[in-house]
Amino acid sequence: MNPQAAQTIAIQALGWLVGNDELLPAFMGSTGIDAEALKSGVEDPSLLVSVLDFILMEDQWVLDYCDFAGFDPHKLQSVRYALPGGEMVNWT
Repeated sequence: MNPQAAQTIAIQALGWLVGNDELLPAFMGSTGIDAEALKSGVEDPSLLVSVLDFILMEDQWVLDYCDFAGFDPHKLQSVRYALPGGEMVNWT
């Protein structure tokens, strides 16, 4: 997956998250981001990585987002890795 396609999918994930009245407050509380920073950071790779990290924390959120987006849930992790700064960390 190329970074541009990953960015498009991650922006769509952000839109899904913003439209979710239950998850958005949890995301904002866990990241400390406010509404203004959320609006201005739509194309910020670090924000998009954090959105995907948040969604990837719960299988049901992955399934819900991917059902909404018509996206294969098994490929969502690869979207994160394709974003700048979202590369897989090798701890060994």
